[in-house]
Amino acid sequence: MGEKFMTLEDLFSLKGRVALVTGGSRGIGRMIVEGFLAAGIDKVYITARKGGELHEAAEEMGEKVVPIQGDISTMEGIEELVAEISGRESKLDILVNNAGAAWGADYTEFPEDGWNKVMDLNVKTPFFLTQKLHGLLTAAASADRPAKVINITSIDGQRVNPWETYSYQASKAALIHLTRRMAARLVKDHVYVTSLAPGAFPSNMNRAARDHEEQSAAGIPSKRVGDKLDMGGTAVYLASRAGDYTIGETLTVDGGIVNALLPNHFAQPG
Repeated sequence: MGEKFMTLEDLFSLKGRVALVTGGSRGIGRMIVEGFLAAGIDKVYITARKGGELHEAAEEMGEKVVPIQGDISTMEGIEELVAEISGRESKLDILVNNAGAAWGADYTEFPEDGWNKVMDLNVKTPFFLTQKLHGLLTAAASADRPAKVINITSIDGQRVNPWETYSYQASKAALIHLTRRMAARLVKDHVYVTSLAPGAFPSNMNRAARDHEEQSAAGIPSKRVGDKLDMGGTAVYLASRAGDYTIGETLTVDGGIVNALLPNHFAQPG
């Protein structure tokens, strides 16, 4: 008998795994949840501040999706979420740090609360939520099947855009580098940390891509905005066996904005 040929299930199946996707009720978070469901995951917890929208999204996506309402922009909210997950699960295979915020204002008027809100949710929360979930992540992790942490960053952390979103761009650049630093520490625990950097995907945060799709697409080398197959597929790659040798890396999913866009030609922000 020769060596067994690999199958799509060997590569991409998430059967038997449990995930938490913060901000998973809409936008990019929901696209990732739908990707995980397509890959056969056992259960996905999703979080959001708004309970109505959260429970509606969970109901639409099916019984494998479990909603937990809360505000994880504070340490108290992080600890409440960790306590809730810990009361339900003995291990956590996948954590997607997706919840985020943005703020735009003229440089001379940019407010401190616009700085703190964005930095707290986009940088502080991913670090401390991962730290507080370390026990559950390591309980799921082994050399043969590592646990995964996927930080959702942005192409706005990789290049300067024309919009005055100072704290957002700084926060995403910080999270890209924080991903590398966390990966360097957690790899020894068989917890592999990566980052996924979206470009223009329709969402409440990127209203330009949502409400002006043709105009946004015109500035993207691939001539379209991203969709749930682009986002879901990349997240499944990172979360599954296929991505087990990708550690500390940021995968850019943007239709070519960062790497194939001519100078002085800006697309809509991620």
